[in-house]
Amino acid sequence: MSQTIPAPPQATPTTPVIRLSGVSVAFGGHEVLKGVDLEVRKGEFIAIIGPSGGGKSTLLRVVAGLLKAQQGTVEVLGQPAMVFQDYRLLPWRTVEQNIRLPIELTGRGRVETYLGMKPYRQYYPHQLSGGMKARVAIARALAQEAEVLLMDEPFAALDALVRERFNLELKQLHQRTGKTILFVTHSIREAVYLADRVVVLTGGRIEAILETKDEGRITAFTDGLEAELRQRLGVADSTFIEPSPPPARPPWELLGVAGLSGLFILVWSLLAARIPLFVPSPTQVATAFAQNFSLLLQQAGATLEAAFWGVLTSLLLGLPIGYAMGRSRALERLFSPFIVALQAIPTIIIAPLLVIWFGYGLTSKVITVCLISIFPVLVSTMVGVREVDKTYREVFQTMGASAWGVFSKLEFPGALPVVLGGLRLAVSLALIGAVVAEFVFGGAGLGYLANSERLNFRYANAFAAVGMMVILGISLYALVAGLEGYVLRYRRK
Repeated sequence: MSQTIPAPPQATPTTPVIRLSGVSVAFGGHEVLKGVDLEVRKGEFIAIIGPSGGGKSTLLRVVAGLLKAQQGTVEVLGQPAMVFQDYRLLPWRTVEQNIRLPIELTGRGRVETYLGMKPYRQYYPHQLSGGMKARVAIARALAQEAEVLLMDEPFAALDALVRERFNLELKQLHQRTGKTILFVTHSIREAVYLADRVVVLTGGRIEAILETKDEGRITAFTDGLEAELRQRLGVADSTFIEPSPPPARPPWELLGVAGLSGLFILVWSLLAARIPLFVPSPTQVATAFAQNFSLLLQQAGATLEAAFWGVLTSLLLGLPIGYAMGRSRALERLFSPFIVALQAIPTIIIAPLLVIWFGYGLTSKVITVCLISIFPVLVSTMVGVREVDKTYREVFQTMGASAWGVFSKLEFPGALPVVLGGLRLAVSLALIGAVVAEFVFGGAGLGYLANSERLNFRYANAFAAVGMMVILGISLYALVAGLEGYVLRYRRK
């Protein structure tokens, strides 16, 4: 059984802010924690040390509320803040935004300190060194204004000298804030230097609790050659940025596109010379394009109208359904057969029914576009939601985030890269759907124009209409790619 006790009006140094009584946790029949009893007083710094697999991180997760104890009771003063070993900074948020995350989610707390990261507030996590990430993670935890701070080997990945610097800063931070800290480490020296008491946890049981206040030292290199090297190296600083990207290389992709385009025009010209009656030359098509430009623009507007409303309908239907399927496997199993069946039915078979129900107007065209373009929206949304790392969900859980906070700050931005990838395909399919609908239902549009010109043997005009379709397709794809590049700009920096 696990519970949280409210904060008393005036907590005293002797007030236990964490009380564990007979706590036991098992995974797959294997006991990880066995009858753990521990009390932590307000303002204490407790280090937990022991061999790997001894239950240290599990104990911390129980205190954080991420795991429930199968036996015993867990009492914690308020919602603890937690610094994870891998830091778990949101990659799409800057340093400033990561630190302010708990404030945005709960409307409480304040930025206690930037821990030296104020000059780098606009940087993204992948631009930071390991030490800088640790600073951001600690600053984020302090912004929660929680009484209890849980730290799961936050300095394990740092080199020895940087780790010393962080040990010194953490000790000063504890003295300044008076936080109650539960700190997991494998380093005996680190535990003794930082902690008031050291808990030795082996085999899921507390073997000993040692008083260590003011007993430790920041470095073990105090004599001989090691001391001389230590003096020469000094105290390391972790503040550096990852190296700049390599210099720009020649635009081989653009040169390749130009080369392939030239080859295509050459083959087209040869084919036109061979069968001129049915294949107009590039020059003839260009002339027809120029002469009918105003008409082509008018018809392109009609095609874009059907494509726009079709894509919008696909988004309005596909995003919520895909989100629900991403969150629930049961809903995926329920809806998937119908969605796949709908995709398997050719549009030409559904078209007569649409004519009977909705006539030959815009509504039938929009439904056709929607039926063709909705599938990538559904699938990309479902996959995107599932791609959101579960470890980030634990971060939000420790911050007491609401369902809306999880959706708006984690699921939506986390799934966005995959959704935008699906939108690229959806826009391309929407244009195809609009042209198909114009072939079937008639009326205005590039598809209708190309078909009517073909039937009247004006092939140059028909090819000009197809050329306008190509320009529209490339433009729409570039528009979505530009939107994707802007939204995901944190990946480029």
